[in-house]
Amino acid sequence: QVRLVESGGGLVQPGGSLRLSCAASGFTFRYYGMSWYRQASGKERELVAAITSAGGYTNYADSVKGRFTISRDNAMNTVYLQMNSLKVEDTAVYYCKAVNGATNYWGQGTQVSVSS
Repeated sequence: QVRLVESGGGLVQPGGSLRLSCAASGFTFRYYGMSWYRQASGKERELVAAITSAGGYTNYADSVKGRFTISRDNAMNTVYLQMNSLKVEDTAVYYCKAVNGATNYWGQGTQVSVSS
């Protein structure tokens, strides 16, 4: 059974930090590119960051460059998103996604709220 379980979301003040984790099981994690998406209320889901299967290449949405860092631990079957200097506009449900060719899996999401 394929599972992607996000954790680490919560409420944080502007300028604060959070670290999201996505624990994978039920598939060969190291063969999959991983990414984080987010969806704010009333908006479309958007790509935040992505990392290749071996972790050698990453890319980021312009809105988070320099503030967010995606990483992965293939031994732990986990992908992370370190989020620093959070802004109110980062408020959203954050999802992780695993992709290998035409196969993709989604997690259930974790809420991140940035508010004073």
